[in-house]
Amino acid sequence: MSDLPWLASLLKSRNTIDGKIATLIGHTAQVGNVAEYIAATIFHIELDESGKRRGYDGHFTSGPLAGQTIDVQWHPRRDGQMNIKTDALPDYYLVFTGPETTTPSFANPWLIDSIFLFHAGELLNALRERGVQLGSGTSVTGPLWERAEIYPIPRNTRLRVSEEERKLLILFS
Repeated sequence: MSDLPWLASLLKSRNTIDGKIATLIGHTAQVGNVAEYIAATIFHIELDESGKRRGYDGHFTSGPLAGQTIDVQWHPRRDGQMNIKTDALPDYYLVFTGPETTTPSFANPWLIDSIFLFHAGELLNALRERGVQLGSGTSVTGPLWERAEIYPIPRNTRLRVSEEERKLLILFS
């Protein structure tokens, strides 16, 4: 017996959910757009209205990083890779990751297990020192990730996650 009726039912459900997410966030229901919405809400980021700024998605509106530009990324699997744009750098990269990948899987659940804040200039210098090729699948070493972590373990103190923000982030774990 064919699984096509079951697949069609699942896709209809997915289309309904994606439509509701798109209506809520005002953009298509893609992982990057959802990440920007979550980051903007929790970390007081004003997103660029056109969504077409080269190199960044918006800027912080308050706190110690007020006015600094930010590129938000969400990698459902924590695989050590980032998208580094060399033509126009933001001041910071804010990266949400899901669980670390240990075994191959077709599923990529949209979970936030960890959040990292990278100062773009410092990250770029460290990558260039190692001779890393920059682009959409830039390999970032474990020590750089560890130093950049702001959630759940606050190793990077440039952006502190408040208790209220932690409660909101737990919703996505």
